Amino acid sequence: MNISKIAFKEIRSSLRNTRTFLLMLAFPIILMLILGTALSSAFTSGVKVGDMRLLVNSTMTNSQLSTSWHGFAQVLEQEGVEIVQMNEGIDGQEEVRTDRYTAYVELSDSGIKFYGSSKNTIESNIIQGILTIFADRYSLTTAAIQADPEIAQSIAISARPSGEFINETTLNRDKQPGSLDYYAIAMTTMIALYSVTSASYLFRGERTRNTAIRLMAAPIYKSDIFIGKIIGCTFINLLCVLVVLLFSKFVFGADWGTHYGLIFLVLLTEVLLAVSLGLGLSFLFTGEGSRAVVMIFTQVASFIGGAYFPIGDTEGFMSFLTNLSPLRWANTALTQIIYADNLAAAWPAIGLNSGFAAIFLIITVIFMRKREAL
Repeated sequence: MNISKIAFKEIRSSLRNTRTFLLMLAFPIILMLILGTALSSAFTSGVKVGDMRLLVNSTMTNSQLSTSWHGFAQVLEQEGVEIVQMNEGIDGQEEVRTDRYTAYVELSDSGIKFYGSSKNTIESNIIQGILTIFADRYSLTTAAIQADPEIAQSIAISARPSGEFINETTLNRDKQPGSLDYYAIAMTTMIALYSVTSASYLFRGERTRNTAIRLMAAPIYKSDIFIGKIIGCTFINLLCVLVVLLFSKFVFGADWGTHYGLIFLVLLTEVLLAVSLGLGLSFLFTGEGSRAVVMIFTQVASFIGGAYFPIGDTEGFMSFLTNLSPLRWANTALTQIIYADNLAAAWPAIGLNSGFAAIFLIITVIFMRKREAL
């Protein structure tokens, strides 16, 4: 009975502190919107190819080579490459340098000289690849004619490519998060970690307000106070996390998959870890030292855990460092659950969160037993 009263008291106190409560909700939502919108291009897997204009200076006298090129050029024009024959008095390299053309090519009986644009590297590389194919196939035909003319007839120099110039086939067909999807996960786990701030003030606040003595004088077990405060703090912080999750899903349209039970367990254990950590730090460090440690920890853990920008695969010391952040465990687990349907990925994160939460709770209990007051 006493435990429930203390828990409800903590919940009411948190709800009355509207400034802090709204900050816990507004901060991740606004940050989610800003980062998700500003960095949307970093999460797109597509590449837009611009117009391709090829300036050609042909001095070929070989009729076979000239015929092959004209047939190949017709195919390129049908595929969207604009081919322009260079007039006298024009500097082809300068035309490319000033971005009037994507590339410039000099065709002669001795070979092909290609000049690409450094401003339009994708388009320039596509044209270069196409011309390389033409040169290779022409060389093959020439060699075949010398060896056996009948075989050479089966080699079509101007054979039309099928479909697009680049056909992309992925080896991993799993869904990938967009920018808002990613930051919906990152901000939700980050605000779960921020539970450490309110938890560090649970008992320190009682001492600051001089209410700790009254609590100890009341006919309440210290264990009831301890458990009630943990339940109340965990509930109110988990409520904030769920509100951010629901807002991102129904307002921003973020994809949270279908495995809501495991997602809830990952977030619940992360909140429990943060609350336990905050309690432990409040007893390990006294006064303003506790607040400073909490602030430093949350910012560093958020930074290396991928809250502000995606962190890919890391190696060596960086891999060790990033894996120290609870956000890294949670973000990895949630991404695997949502986008790869890998339900087993939840259990390492749940296990780590629960294990470290138990360790910090034990540390807190040990320090509480050594204190006469809270």
